[in-house]
Amino acid sequence: LGRYLSLPNLRIPNRIDRSLALLKYGVLVVILIATWRASELVFRGFDPCYALISRHGADITVWAYVVLGAIIVASLFIIVPFCRWFCPLAAVLNPLSRFGLTRIRRNHENCSQCGLCADQCPAAIPIEQLQQVHAARCISCLNCIDCCPKKDPTASALEWWPAHRLGKRWSHGMLIGVMLLCTTFAVAASYAFPIPSFVKSHGVASSDLARMDLKVNNLTCRGRSNLLFYFLERDDLYEIPGFFRVEAWPGPGWADVVITFEKSATHPSAIKQAITEPYYDAVGDFWRNSPFRIQGYDPLLNDGPEESAMIKLGL
Repeated sequence: LGRYLSLPNLRIPNRIDRSLALLKYGVLVVILIATWRASELVFRGFDPCYALISRHGADITVWAYVVLGAIIVASLFIIVPFCRWFCPLAAVLNPLSRFGLTRIRRNHENCSQCGLCADQCPAAIPIEQLQQVHAARCISCLNCIDCCPKKDPTASALEWWPAHRLGKRWSHGMLIGVMLLCTTFAVAASYAFPIPSFVKSHGVASSDLARMDLKVNNLTCRGRSNLLFYFLERDDLYEIPGFFRVEAWPGPGWADVVITFEKSATHPSAIKQAITEPYYDAVGDFWRNSPFRIQGYDPLLNDGPEESAMIKLGL
């Protein structure tokens, strides 16, 4: 849009660009510390991406749109400023990108350092100064290879490895096929080997353990997972004795929860009661009603198919 409006394209000197790129690590540290202390994604109220995806949920602040507006305005004049300088995910991926299977490589003996590759790079990477492109913001668009005047296969200045070593350039169809294959594998792995996003334990584990699998409603985020654990740690009539561990996959609708507990100390029905019954908070001097419902369990009937829910772990 900036080019369409004939706005100036500000080229940031490489030294300043490298200094500004360190800011994203600071952003990542701040987010991790704040999340750890609050046990909640407190930054999402300022995250424009989350604001758009959630269609302006109740936890979105006006600052999310201020940040979005600042990014849009800056992007009219500077190439991808957020990805280069502020993106916390880029801070996570940047070290990993050094081990990437594909990358742009420059043959300094054949390179004339004309700078055309850097001018055409949508991520503003100084390719003519690098031996290999490790930057996480490289999207492998191959614009640099297309514009390079040294295209002779025997004396090329730039190559996309390993396609160059295979003796041919990969077509767009081949690239899309590889990406779809990797994405399909990743999604299948997430279902085959589900990893809980919330794990918390109480007490010391013994050898007499059992587990129960539950479907819990209104367990939408990590904060709600902490609230679920809060109800299990209660110290009233419904207190859960002994060891227990909660593994949860928060999300919309009915979320998966696995609770490991001491079979000799408590019973599945007691755990369900602890989750669903109101709890009196003596510190705050108020009653807290449980927002959770368990699929197939009615607190008024106070029973259920506990035996089918228990699976001995054999520890």
